[in-house]
Amino acid sequence: MADIRSSWKWRPAGRFPMLIRALQRLCFVALLTAAIAVGKTAAQSEKDALMAGRGTVSFPVSCNANLQPRFDAALAALHSFWYGQALKEFTTITEADPECAMAYWGTAMSVWNQLWAPPRANNLQRGLDAIEKARQITRKSPRESDYIEALAVFYSDTDKLDHATRAAAYTHKMEELAHGYPEDPEAEIFYALALLASADPLDKTYQNQLKAGAMLEKLFVEMPGHPGVSHYIIHAYDYPALADRALAAALNYAACVTIVPHAIHMPSHTYVLLGRWQDTINANTAAQEAEEDRGTPEDRIHALDYLVYAYLQLGQDGKAKQVLDLALQIENELLASKHDTGLRARPFGIAAMEARWTLERHDWAAAAALPVRPTRYANAEAVSHFARAVGLARSGRPEQAEVEVEALASLQKTLADAKNLYWARQVGIERMMASGWLAQTLGHPDEAVALMQDAAQTEESSETHDTLSPGPVGMTAHEALGYLLLELGRPADAFKTFEASLRVSTNRLQSYAGAANAAASVGDLANARFYYGKLAELAVGADDARPEIAEAEAFIESGK
Repeated sequence: MADIRSSWKWRPAGRFPMLIRALQRLCFVALLTAAIAVGKTAAQSEKDALMAGRGTVSFPVSCNANLQPRFDAALAALHSFWYGQALKEFTTITEADPECAMAYWGTAMSVWNQLWAPPRANNLQRGLDAIEKARQITRKSPRESDYIEALAVFYSDTDKLDHATRAAAYTHKMEELAHGYPEDPEAEIFYALALLASADPLDKTYQNQLKAGAMLEKLFVEMPGHPGVSHYIIHAYDYPALADRALAAALNYAACVTIVPHAIHMPSHTYVLLGRWQDTINANTAAQEAEEDRGTPEDRIHALDYLVYAYLQLGQDGKAKQVLDLALQIENELLASKHDTGLRARPFGIAAMEARWTLERHDWAAAAALPVRPTRYANAEAVSHFARAVGLARSGRPEQAEVEVEALASLQKTLADAKNLYWARQVGIERMMASGWLAQTLGHPDEAVALMQDAAQTEESSETHDTLSPGPVGMTAHEALGYLLLELGRPADAFKTFEASLRVSTNRLQSYAGAANAAASVGDLANARFYYGKLAELAVGADDARPEIAEAEAFIESGK
């Protein structure tokens, strides 16, 4: 595994190293300025040591003064979603000072992973217990009481109010707090996070995301070293249409927060949407090592999924397979130890990596043979049924493919009934694609095209993105339609479809391959040269097994 586990150090591609070094100097200047402002006391020296690699945070609290550096360090971990570490550190503070109300608030914040999945019952109870303890403590400022009361609305009435309702109530409270304490940047930062956590995943206007992003961008100028500011900007703009707005924050975050596993991974959310595959690989090679050392296996699997996706876009299939094998080894170890935190990244990542590995390479027989791992997350289970359905249909086994399509329909209904509308729509796209290939196998080309067109139209109209997945699993709906049209002898229509695919998901190898093939088929040599050239650029370090890459090399060598 030396080639994927070679170094902790993130190595940006292209012109990024010089920019990263400049940003690291900027982070150092911010730290130095803060130290000079307060004088280099013993407490400041302790804080510098605790904050090393975490960024810059200052949140004065009414606790034992000697614990202030530890509180700031724990808060920095919280802002970078290093939840396990933050929980340990806030707990240590409460043990040292049982009357530190805000440390109990920190405990409650650490068991609610706001942008991920709703807390499980045990964490809801743990958060409620911590908040109740914080409320009982009298040694706290009015500002601290307001933070505690804002969070209390999320942990209250869990038997009567659903997660979304309580999250929205918390967001409203944080809005009031941010307006009530305009001199407190933390209030605005946490309000921005709450906006992102309560955003409608189907909202194509990005109302909450743009509002949060505007607030955070102003703070970014004033507080470039603050981990939450850069981190939440990346999340605010974690959509194909907005991703370029996050690049400065992504580069800054990579420079300023260097030891937190999630922070090492997080800039790749931007890189992957911009099609920066080598930067995605560099970030996640380091991130998965960091997760192994001081993170969680679920987040490690998430980073490995990004690695598999990026390697496949570069045609580096051998490295993608090594990563997949590592992920399956981790999964088997977790199963053997009966480890289950309930985090969704694990079941989705495993299913997605297996599906990507087979579908991106058009290995239909392998896709048809993939296992289905039952999980509480219907969207994760759907990935395996989708890959199997496509693999079976493309392998000429329509009866078995139909069983998988029916499973997708059932899972889509499960998600819709649970009001998980984003993933219900995504599974619906998968169902339509699989149904399209099934119709083609059964000899119904018109029906197949209609189904694929519906899938592609739904995909293009979505314009939203769940960060659980780095990109489309196995294929975009436009790619599926494009390859179907090529099979049906309609290369001109296929070419338009592959170009549309690149607008949906940029810099994908299969979209370039399809566009080039379609252009060559109609004698459009200019576009064939362009897209075969783009494919060749991606495939500079590729393995030799992909026929699409061999086709590109042959065309380029022909001098057409």
